[in-house]
Amino acid sequence: MTGRGLFITFEGAEGVGKSTQIGLAADYLRARGLDVVVTREPGGTPMAESIREVLLAPRTEPVHETTELLLMFAARAQHLHSLIEPSLAAGRWVLCDRFTDATFAYQGGGRGVSVDRIAQLESLVQGALRPDRILLLDAPVEVGLARARHRGELDRFEREAAAFFDRVRQMYLRRAAADPGRYHIIDAAQPLEAVSTDVTDRLRAVISVTGQ
Repeated sequence: MTGRGLFITFEGAEGVGKSTQIGLAADYLRARGLDVVVTREPGGTPMAESIREVLLAPRTEPVHETTELLLMFAARAQHLHSLIEPSLAAGRWVLCDRFTDATFAYQGGGRGVSVDRIAQLESLVQGALRPDRILLLDAPVEVGLARARHRGELDRFEREAAAFFDRVRQMYLRRAAADPGRYHIIDAAQPLEAVSTDVTDRLRAVISVTGQ
C-alpha cells in the first residue's frame, strides 16, 4: 500500500530563484523514482490561479490588508482540497512554490497583520496539515530585488519598497529559527549551481530519513 507523500515547500522573497530550484529539485526526485507534483501559491488549480490574478494585478484601488489575507487563504483552501491533499494521500511528493509561511512573511511581516489572525486562518483552512520540510532560499533584499527587476514587468507585490521586503525577510528568518527541525536556510545569493547543490543535499537527507 502506498504511504503518504511528503509535502515540501520552497520559500523566500522576490528574486531568490525558487521557481528554478523547485524545477531542478523535481527532476532530482523523479530520477530517483519518486512521483512528484510541482505547484505554487497562490494558485495551483484553475480557481486558485484566478484568485492569484486578482491578488497580483497592479491596481489604483488600495487593497485592504484583510481582503488580501482572505484571498490568500481562499486560494489556499481550494488548492489544498483539490490538489495538495489528494496528491499526498496518493503517495506523491508535493513541491510547492510558497505556502503559509509566505503569508506570515508577506502579510504578517510585510503588511503588519497580526500573526494570531493569520494563525487562526491557518488552523481553519489547513487543520493539522503543515509542510514536512521548508527550504528557505535567503538572500539580501538588494540582491533579490535586482534579480526580480530583470524579469520584466513587476506585479503588485514586487512594486513594494525595499523596507517591505526587509520585513518579509526578517519574518522568514524568525520562523526558521523557531523551528530548525523543519526549516532549512539556503544561501540563495550563491551562483545557481551552488544553490542547486545545497537543495539537492537537503533532499538527499530527507530521502535518507524517510527511507524512500
